[in-house]
Amino acid sequence: MLEKEKEILAKRIAGEIVLSPDPGKTMRKWREIFGISQTELADYLGVSSSVISDYEGGRRKSPGASTIRKFVEALIEIDEKRGGNVIKAFSRTLGSEIPTNAILDIREFDIPVTVKDVVEAVRGEIVANPDLVDRRIYGYTVVDSIQAILEMSAEEFLKLYGWTTERALVFTKVTTGRSPMIAVRVQGLKPAMVVLHGVKRLDELAVKIAEKERVPLVVSRAENETELIAGLRKLVGSF
Repeated sequence: MLEKEKEILAKRIAGEIVLSPDPGKTMRKWREIFGISQTELADYLGVSSSVISDYEGGRRKSPGASTIRKFVEALIEIDEKRGGNVIKAFSRTLGSEIPTNAILDIREFDIPVTVKDVVEAVRGEIVANPDLVDRRIYGYTVVDSIQAILEMSAEEFLKLYGWTTERALVFTKVTTGRSPMIAVRVQGLKPAMVVLHGVKRLDELAVKIAEKERVPLVVSRAENETELIAGLRKLVGSF
C-alpha cells in the first residue's frame, strides 16, 4: 500500500532527524504526529519506554543511522496496522504543483509550538474552541483566500497542508470567514487550527463550523500581511 509515499515519507523523517540541531525533539515531533505513545513505540522496538524518553529529552547521545532507521520503520509500520491514516494523509499532499500565487508562506517547525503561541504571534483572538490552546502545531501555511477558494481544485487545496495536517492554515483577504471554513469542512482533512486575517464581520457559520470540527478558530489583528508573516516566522526555530 502506498509504497512510493511510504518511501518518501520515511526519507523525509530520517533526513529531518539527521539534520536537526536537536534530534531528540524532532523524534518526539514525528512520534506525536503519528499519534504513538512512548510506551507503544518502545514495546514495538523491544526497548524500555525510558530509552525513548531519554532520546527525546536529549539525555542520550544523538541516535545513529541504525536507530533512526528502526525508529522511522516503527512509526510507519504501526500506522499501517492502524489503517495507514497518517500515510494516506501525507500521500494526498503529493502530486501536482499548487499555484504559487496562492501560498504566501509555508513553513514547518523544527520543534512544535502551541495554538497559544500562534495566537500571540499573529496578534490574534480565539473565537472558537479556546480550550484547545495547548494543542501542538507543527507548521503553518499562509494562503491568499481569494486565490485559494476561487481558483484551486480540491486536490490542490490538500497541498496546503505541506508535510502534516497538524498545522495552522492562515487565510488572508478574508471578509467574513465563511468560505475558508466551508472549504476546510468539505475537504475531509482538518488543520490543527485556522487563522483568519482581514475579517470585517465574522460570520456565525464560520464559528459554528469550527466548533463542530473542533478546530481552534483565530481572528488576527495584525496590521497587514507583512506583519502577520513576520510574526509567524519568529516562531520557526524559536523553541
